[in-house]
Amino acid sequence: MLFEFDARPSHSPFVKEVWHARNERPGSFHSIASTHWGMVVTLRNGKATMTVRGPQTKATILHCEPDGEWVGIWFRVGSFMPNFPVSALVDNDPTLPGAGLRTFYLDGSVWQVPDYENADTFVDRLERKGLLVREPLVDAAMLGQLNGLSERSIQRRFLRAAGLTQRTVRQIERARAAMALLQRGVSILDTVHEVGFYDQPHMTRSLKYLLGQTPAEIAANAASE
Repeated sequence: MLFEFDARPSHSPFVKEVWHARNERPGSFHSIASTHWGMVVTLRNGKATMTVRGPQTKATILHCEPDGEWVGIWFRVGSFMPNFPVSALVDNDPTLPGAGLRTFYLDGSVWQVPDYENADTFVDRLERKGLLVREPLVDAAMLGQLNGLSERSIQRRFLRAAGLTQRTVRQIERARAAMALLQRGVSILDTVHEVGFYDQPHMTRSLKYLLGQTPAEIAANAASE
């Protein structure tokens, strides 16, 4: 495998997952579509950089240099920074200006980069400073539990908080659910029906675009591992 990878949950309602990865050799990998945005610390040669990685609407191939280490925080859909619109981050990953070897600038202040252990403290500080908020409408909209709001108002608030439309979020989540089933050994045809694709060609097109692999390739890779 290219990476050594660990992940853990967080106590914060803003966070989906905290993760840590490292590699010794160079290589390339598929970065698959994702509904989440995150903050990723890259550690190399004693220096740390902070990148804000936005939601991804398609699969891309990323290349990494050897001897790298990363600490990442994936935020839940609906968590966002008011002064850093998620819509501007879609398919984008700007690097924040550095202030020192392990510090960076955010909102005019110098911040220490978080590590795998203190990432929750970092997120708590973002919340206290008013730099991280949550739009409760997003969860309610995904569950179909909204009443009394116009469709236009729902779409506007959802897009502001998530950076993506509800339709795009559902498409990405469906593709990732299909991948999980295929990796568990569920047949391609059963996966088509389980996650609600029209037919096998529809699922193949969707997974190739969003995940970078066809259903057959995902199943074969899972079997070989």
